[in-house]
Amino acid sequence: MERALTVIQAPLMTEKSTTASQFRQYGFKTLLEATKPEIKSAIEQIFKVKVVAVNTILQKGKVKRFKGREGRRSDYKKAIVTLAEGHTIDVGAGL
Repeated sequence: MERALTVIQAPLMTEKSTTASQFRQYGFKTLLEATKPEIKSAIEQIFKVKVVAVNTILQKGKVKRFKGREGRRSDYKKAIVTLAEGHTIDVGAGL
């Protein structure tokens, strides 16, 4: 259970992810080295739901400027999780 809590870092709270929740799809920010089976088992352990599919996206960090100097935000991995029929997640209360 401890590993499950570290694999899933935060829910994605965007307009697009809110719309996708109508189709039983939920987005999460995860560890870069997390695999699809790890993400699936973590979601099933934390939220007590049945996961049908996991899609992942590697998001590259943006280049930003601060006081004239260029810096770069960290890369991160997004996971889009599709749940089985009849299962839902209250993302705001889960983590």
